[in-house]
Amino acid sequence: MNKVLYLFLFLSNFSFAQTIRFEGNVLDDKKAPLEMANVMAVNQANKAVDAYAITNDKGKFVLNLKTNSAYTIKFSYLGMKNKEITVATKTENISENITLEPGGIELDNVEIVREMPVSIKGDTIVYNADSFKSGTERKLEDVLKKLPGVEVNADGEVEVEGKKVSKLMVEGKDFFDGDTKLGVKNIPADAIDKVQVLRNYNENSILKGVENNQDNLAMNIKLKEGKKNFWFGDASAGIGVGHKDERYIINPKLFYYSPKYSINLIGNFNNIGELPLTINDYFKFTGGFRNMMSKGGSNFNVSTNDLGISLLRNNRAKEIETQFGATNFAYNPAKSWSISGFGILSTSITDLETKSSVNFLRENSTENREELAHQNSNLGLFKLSTVFKPNADFQLDYDILTKYSKQDENNSLLRQTIDNSGTNVENVTTFKDQNPISVNQNLSFYNTINEKNILALEMQHLYQEEDPFYNADLGSRPFFIPGLLPNSAPLYNVLGYDYDETRTNLNQNRFVKTNKLDAKLDYYYVLNAKSNINITLGNTYSYQTFNSSIFQILDNGTTNNLTAAGNTNDVKYNFNDAFLGLHYKLLYKKFTVTPGVSLHNYSLNNEQLGTNYKQNLTQVLPDLFVLYQIKKSESLTYRFAYTNNFTDINKLVEGRVLNGYSSLSYGNRTLENSISQTHNLSYFKYNMFNFENIFANLNYSRTQDAVKSISKFAGVNQETRAFNSPYPDENISGVAGYGRSFLKRYKASLNVRINWGKFNNIRETPGTGEQTLITDESFTQNYSLKASTNYKNLPNLEIGFDYTVNDYAGSTFYTEKPFARLDYYFLKSFSFVSEYEFYNYHNKDKSTQNEYDFLSASLIYQKTKDSHWEYKIAATNLLNTTTLNDDSFNQFSTRTSQYIVQPRYIIFSLKYNL
Repeated sequence: MNKVLYLFLFLSNFSFAQTIRFEGNVLDDKKAPLEMANVMAVNQANKAVDAYAITNDKGKFVLNLKTNSAYTIKFSYLGMKNKEITVATKTENISENITLEPGGIELDNVEIVREMPVSIKGDTIVYNADSFKSGTERKLEDVLKKLPGVEVNADGEVEVEGKKVSKLMVEGKDFFDGDTKLGVKNIPADAIDKVQVLRNYNENSILKGVENNQDNLAMNIKLKEGKKNFWFGDASAGIGVGHKDERYIINPKLFYYSPKYSINLIGNFNNIGELPLTINDYFKFTGGFRNMMSKGGSNFNVSTNDLGISLLRNNRAKEIETQFGATNFAYNPAKSWSISGFGILSTSITDLETKSSVNFLRENSTENREELAHQNSNLGLFKLSTVFKPNADFQLDYDILTKYSKQDENNSLLRQTIDNSGTNVENVTTFKDQNPISVNQNLSFYNTINEKNILALEMQHLYQEEDPFYNADLGSRPFFIPGLLPNSAPLYNVLGYDYDETRTNLNQNRFVKTNKLDAKLDYYYVLNAKSNINITLGNTYSYQTFNSSIFQILDNGTTNNLTAAGNTNDVKYNFNDAFLGLHYKLLYKKFTVTPGVSLHNYSLNNEQLGTNYKQNLTQVLPDLFVLYQIKKSESLTYRFAYTNNFTDINKLVEGRVLNGYSSLSYGNRTLENSISQTHNLSYFKYNMFNFENIFANLNYSRTQDAVKSISKFAGVNQETRAFNSPYPDENISGVAGYGRSFLKRYKASLNVRINWGKFNNIRETPGTGEQTLITDESFTQNYSLKASTNYKNLPNLEIGFDYTVNDYAGSTFYTEKPFARLDYYFLKSFSFVSEYEFYNYHNKDKSTQNEYDFLSASLIYQKTKDSHWEYKIAATNLLNTTTLNDDSFNQFSTRTSQYIVQPRYIIFSLKYNL
């Protein structure tokens, strides 16, 4: 580590020793400072861009120039004439103010923007990709990580100025709308000319001036001229070297872009653990659909009936085999009409091996598990969109997104339970199967009637089917469940199954169907250039059905249907929310203020057990948005809202639901809504003068009448039923970050994330029915510090340290993770990249502790940058680490796990670049 610091200091001192400062202020003809003017120094000897700057709010710029050199200094600002001056440097610093004359047009700015490594044009930041490439970059992710103010996390999510990029485009066309990962991981680095960050983005220009878009960010990739109107991309194939079992990867990627249409094709077939699309990615994939009712004040989310199929930790497992194919297209039949869409298919086979220990809070009981799971997952996503915009005042949109998955999991586990009754060991096997499908449609109409009046009509319909099936083979040992008299009574007394069988084989079918329609009409009346009134008329309607049944498979193969009361569900649920909203937006000096209020009439009806239970209520919900624009690139934002939260059908069913081999749950048809009060304060500052980025976000929420659980435990076996808690839950979360790029070669950042929560539940003593309030707190902290270099002809190094503390109701776990990355482009043909991570995982008294590390490396040979062929040898998990750790928490237990990961692989691959 000391050697690394010495290297940083040496290179920094060397850079300072060879330069002088040229500084000054850029002013307009009235001597007012011009903020975010572009300044660039071109070396007259070699025509290279040696330095660049963007002025701060006082118009100041600073350039570090080589001594004894001649420069052409170029200045530009949107709406001003470009200006050039000649400077001859010696050994002394230079100071000079520059005045720009009005009259420039946008085209005057093109040349300098094309050459500038970073430039500003209105709300758009433009990065010249070649200015930041060192030669080792292979995909968009590698380029983005080197840009000032840009971060890419492990999930492929992109953040700029501390804000998440919600849309990725290439040449202005959507690239798999609703996700940035596929673009970040697959767009070739050598095709990228410019990276444009579009701030205050609204894909509907009609509403841009009347809505608050400050948090909306999009990114557009501009391609190099040789990549337009031509097919480009690459195809690679690799095999494992020195392995007993066969290892392979095949990864073709093809792209075509022209003004009229575009098409992208991506494939990935491998068994080395690469996952282009995880199950988490699938569930997060929005397809660009947004929450159109976000201003309504109500929250009715359709929950999923997934069976808890095991998710990967850090996208690693004992064995992963993937087949993935995706295509994305855009077509413009006319200037006013565009059609786009995508299709994604993914198949994966995964084996997981896990050891875990679950400590049940206040129950004096522990469950130790050794699990083997085999998963099959087939995922499909398909979207079609069309936009018709004949003029600037009218727009019609239609989108349809279909998501389909077929997943199953066979799980075999050895279960050891330790409680007041002693220690018991049993073998349990489970099978889970689910094939959900959802179809989401959107129809939107926008019309500017005249300069004072704007109309927007938006409708979304969701159709969803879920059919989870669960099987648990509990062995010959009687299965115990809480809530019975006496505690040792078997599950038979609840479900009525025959426990005299050799093995206890229980099954549950569920079928849940949802139809949900959201519609709202917005009318905007523009009072003047700085204020408008927004009147919203909206309605949310949902109709759901829930059917379930439990049965037993007997030793002779016949079925014993458990038809006792409470073992089946046949429920219908209607929800309707009609509301009227009013918002007033005012711009006053540096403030934007938008107070609002909405009047809601709710109607709910659930039909089960032969009766109807109805609820009707009317409520008024306020909200407030305040933006203080301190400077062009510095702001403070406050948000406040009251929100009504309604559960969907899953918490209302009174019949038993088998959640697992040791868990039953009951709903409550009389549940009422909860009310959340939320406050959010966010600050951000992005200083293009010294590429300094500061952001902070603080959230507080308090939820009254939250839907919580009354729980009974018999050892580690659990029974829960839902209720409205009179005790408020609270949550405080925050994130803050500081980042800076300097001397064109260095980038450093510090990020902090915290989350504190207080949760209330009820514990009921089996037999006596005595209820005890249980209040727990959790506090998680994460700190991340990293620094990196970006040299053209020297090795580049990134070093960092992550520190995570998870405190769950007094059980504390720590993870310390130093990491490093080295990349080096040398001899004009070789690219070497290596990554290292070290983990030290332990609890407070270090009774649980594990240290492990991961090292990967790759070497690529490409004769010249224009060569079609690349040769690569890569090694993953070079240190042959076998296990990883993680931990989790819910309101009843803490869990720490250790799981097996894939061993060392060495892959030799060949790539052909089109």
